[in-house]
Amino acid sequence: MKAFPTSRFSIAPMLDWTDRHYRYFARVMSENTLLYTEMVTTGAIIYGKGDYLAYNDEEHPLALQLGGSNPKDLAHCAKLAAERGYDEVNINVGCPSDRVQNGRFGACLMAEPDLVAECVDAMKQVVDIPVTVKTRIGIDEQDSYEFLTKFIDTVSAKGCSEFTIHARKAWLQGLSPKENREIPPLDYDRVYQLKRDYPHLNIAINGGITSLEQAKVHLAQLDGVMVGREAYQNPYMLAEVDQQLFGSSGPILSRDEVIEKMVPYIERHIQQGGRLNHITRHMIGLFQGLPGSRSWRRHLSENAHKTGAGIEVVRDAVASMYENAPKD
Repeated sequence: MKAFPTSRFSIAPMLDWTDRHYRYFARVMSENTLLYTEMVTTGAIIYGKGDYLAYNDEEHPLALQLGGSNPKDLAHCAKLAAERGYDEVNINVGCPSDRVQNGRFGACLMAEPDLVAECVDAMKQVVDIPVTVKTRIGIDEQDSYEFLTKFIDTVSAKGCSEFTIHARKAWLQGLSPKENREIPPLDYDRVYQLKRDYPHLNIAINGGITSLEQAKVHLAQLDGVMVGREAYQNPYMLAEVDQQLFGSSGPILSRDEVIEKMVPYIERHIQQGGRLNHITRHMIGLFQGLPGSRSWRRHLSENAHKTGAGIEVVRDAVASMYENAPKD
């Protein structure tokens, strides 16, 4: 297997957003970015009727994020993931939604570090790929630095050497998942302190990062940066990741070149019975901030979902954007 870079730069797992079509789109723009699946529950993998582990070979390096708290089930799913060729398996200890809490996984697991450690241990016994944890800096009133370090101490003692820290605590009651991504204040210094106190661990940061310049600031202190919503809503930021963060001398693709590289993938998807908007919904933000981008978004939104819509809709959307861009 190719030796991929570490999690120096990654895209966060985001439910309904980071599906295999988005991940292929992201990979067109960056060879080195570590991509994550949406969170998949162990129950869905073990008992569900669909193939929840499917992905495109082009997506590597690729991590599977699992939701669960049963060590046996997590180990079973981790083994399946390794057999399918995933490059990493990650445990979700950060999602605060009620549904996730009812399943006894996500952020509420911060209060049970011994259980998380047991899960890590069970997974590491059956796979050779990295087993990593994505977590918060705290939950509810349990948000002291001591609480965070106890969690890290306990889980790392069982062999987890890579943590991605969302630099906000989570309120398990009273805030929606969306509010939990915005209302609790960011505390980057706490994550920096964690790296200073645990220099032997790989520590990546997540939360509120909206540019590669900000990423560079964090990378001066930490091992990795994970970007979420900005990488989805303004995906073209990925076009310079390899050059700016990984030292690549390769060319930076233009937006038009990105679209041309997506054409064969889109056509193959449609030929296999898929719909155009399954893919183009992830491409809406490609021209974010440019003159005429509203026309691009409108044309895709109004036409890509129609029966029989094909690649001509994408080409017409590009033409519409250039036609409607303000002239100098």
